[in-house]
Amino acid sequence: MSARKSQKEATRQRVLDAARELFETQGYETTTVREIATQAAVSVGSVFTTFSSKGEILSQVMADRLDALYAELDRVVPHLRGSTPDRLRSIFAIHYAFETRRTRLFLAHIAAAYNWALAPTSRPYGRTPRLKQVIRDCIAEGVTRGDVGPHIDLDLVVDALLASYAWTYRLAAWDDADAETMSAVMDRHIGLLADGFRPLQALSR
Repeated sequence: MSARKSQKEATRQRVLDAARELFETQGYETTTVREIATQAAVSVGSVFTTFSSKGEILSQVMADRLDALYAELDRVVPHLRGSTPDRLRSIFAIHYAFETRRTRLFLAHIAAAYNWALAPTSRPYGRTPRLKQVIRDCIAEGVTRGDVGPHIDLDLVVDALLASYAWTYRLAAWDDADAETMSAVMDRHIGLLADGFRPLQALSR
């Protein structure tokens, strides 16, 4: 790596480290690019040379974190047993346990999904295809095993599950709920949604 590329990568990492800390401690909305630059000991111009917007910085901060989450899921998911609802409960429990290590940062990630001015290059909650794919694969495997009906709209079920997952984080924002508490609520949501994706013959019994 050339000296210039090495310096650019070092600047990029300082910006991400500074942004991660500021988003976690004072929130995404209230954190300015100037504060990120000051914390990272770089100029504002250097920040914008590396990232197009604050939203893109948040997206990269989350992408770097989620690499570790998906590595854990890749290790655990192939060994899950039980019904599709039970497997979904395990997958979401892993998500809650991981994200509550930096709850405020994940709340910023969710909130960014509702920022109408966010640049198309940003990837807030809902634009992270790997998350959707993990859930979709689990349900699709349930169709193959026979405990999920082939009549279902996979994408609709995935959307409903991800909506429940994100909405449950209100408990963290309002009541400082922990991973176990939110997982218990999500377990009930999954049970309710499972009534809609079971095979039709099971529902008629």
